[in-house]
Parts: sequence; structure tokens; C-alpha cells
Amino acid sequence: MPIVRLEPHDDFLRVHFAAGESPGHADFHWLWLRHNSELDRHPLTRERIVCASELPPEPRPQSLRVSDDATALDIDWGDRADGQVSRYAADWLRAHAYAADRVAVPPPPSDTAALTVDATRLDGPLGPLALRRLQETGALLVRGFGADTEALIDLFGREGLSVIETHFGRIEDLRTDNTTNQNTDQLGYTDSAIQLHTDQPFLERPPRYQLLHCMRPADVGGDTGVVDGLAAARHLADIDAPAFELLRTVPVTFHRKQKDFERVLVSPILDFDVHGGFRIRYSYFTLAPYRRPFAEMEAWYRASNRFARLVRDERHQYRFRLEAGDFLIYDNWRMLHARTAFSGPRWMRGVYFDSQARF
Repeated sequence: MPIVRLEPHDDFLRVHFAAGESPGHADFHWLWLRHNSELDRHPLTRERIVCASELPPEPRPQSLRVSDDATALDIDWGDRADGQVSRYAADWLRAHAYAADRVAVPPPPSDTAALTVDATRLDGPLGPLALRRLQETGALLVRGFGADTEALIDLFGREGLSVIETHFGRIEDLRTDNTTNQNTDQLGYTDSAIQLHTDQPFLERPPRYQLLHCMRPADVGGDTGVVDGLAAARHLADIDAPAFELLRTVPVTFHRKQKDFERVLVSPILDFDVHGGFRIRYSYFTLAPYRRPFAEMEAWYRASNRFARLVRDERHQYRFRLEAGDFLIYDNWRMLHARTAFSGPRWMRGVYFDSQARF
């Protein structure tokens, strides 16, 4: 069974075999390949002489190639003084293919153009388009709408979305010199970076949608990042089922404590049973200390950190800068959002919406 192509990924290698053969391809983790190097067997008995625990936990190849006759895979792990490479016969790989013809679930998308429309070049009304995009991609970025936030509220109201007033007020003026809102003793009213999160996870029913309307961009920084949390959860389930199950089943405590406001809620991070199909609660800055049995705490940290690395990878993020008159609306039950640190009088107006199960 000749090898026709190698497709390296972050955590695994996909080996493509000749057309008409079965399997057509197979996926192998780098650690599995490193553990099964024939160079780590006794030359006489062919028994293993290296335990997997002695290997780097996340080995990566220095180089790899298909042999000239296409019957083997050669990998240089870069860890041998003699320069020898590990050879894996194509027939051996096929016989030990533990992920034959695997269909991978893709990571979260990052093509910002797929989210973006120009308000001056629309083929139809903006409201129905926004609702379709919220359902399909979880977010919509509109360039050049203008500065009238009340017009946006009316526009979405005609589509069945109602403004949700929170402990900040009806409309948030997210700026460092805020004088219009209550309970501004939180990160959103500073110029600090805010990593990926969902809003209001400490409420029994967090607002479903959020509008961020740019009145004035920062002089420097203040860029926005958005991640599809549903796509991230599905991808995690595909690459690390135990981690996914922990995030889906283990309750954590969200605790928002401000000078004049306090809420506490206990819930898993991922919820696939909620009406609407999915809701993620994710906020590192409102998490209370974890409480897990001693024997389970390290597993929990591994799972939560695996998800954090996944969504914080910029290859899995929509990243853009909001200019004056632009707005972003997104599904707060699905999308995570972040901003970079900034300087200058950046001013965003934030509005929460919900609907009566319109979707």
C-alpha cells in the first residue's frame, strides 16, 4: 500500500494511501508515532527499550518524508546523536491504523470576511440578514452603519429582539471616563486587555445577544477578537473526549462581586441541553476558586486549559478593529469575545438583547 501524501497537523499526522486502498487515509498522533519508533527496540530481541513516560509529552518531528519507493514514512525526531531517522512501513501503518478514514471536526473558523458586510452595499434589509447570520455563524460585523445606536435598537426590535437592561443600565458606554452607567468597577471600563469570555455568565439566563457599536476607536490597540465557542466545543469533543465531558458535566462557580452588585451561579461551562441547543458560560475573571475532589483537580485543570489553548489560538479567532460607525452583534450563548489593551479615548456602546425563542 503506497503512501501518496503526508498531511501534518499540530497534534497528529494524516497519512494518505493510494487511491482504491482501504483505508484511504489514517491519522496518527505524534506521540504514538514517536513511541513506536523501531529505533527504540533492542537490536536482538526487538523488544521495547524505552517507556512512553521517558519521551517528551508533546514530541514534534524535525522533518518527515515519504521514502523514494513510497512504501514507508521516514521521520527525523531530531533527538538522536547518530542522526538516524525512524521508519514506518506503509503496510505496518495500515495494520495499526487506530483512526482509519477519520473525519476530523474542524477548529473554529477565522475568516473575518465571512462575518462582514458593508452597510452601504446591502442587497436587502439589514435586520433579517443579521438574524440569519446570528443563526448561521453566531455573529455579524457591519461596516459603516453610522452613529445612531437608537436606530439599531429599533432595527433589531422590528426583528423581535428586545433590549435587556442589566445592572449597568440600558446602554453601556464602554469608555474609561464613563459618567452614564452604574457599577462601572469592572474591566470593561478600563483600558486593559480583556481575554476571551462570554458576558454575564453569573446570571441564570445571560442575555442572548450583544451589540457593540463603535463611537470612537482607540488611538492605539483596542482590537476585537471573537471565537465560535460551539465550533470550539465540537472540535474539543473530536480531539479530546474526556476534556469535553468534564467541561460539559462539571459545575463551576461564577461569582461577580462589585461594590454595589453581587451574583453567584453554579453551572458547567458547556451546556448542550439548554433550550436553543447550546450555551457556553466562559469568564476567567468571574470564576470562583475551583472545588473538585483532590484526585480530580489536575484532570480538571488539564481539560479547562486544553479548551483555553484552543480558543486563544489566533488561528481560531476572528480578529478585527472596529472603526467609528461600525458595529458587531453576536450570540452571547455561542461566541466568546475579547479586546486588546488600548490607549486613547476608545468608546463603544453596548446593548444586550434577547428574544422569545424566535429561532
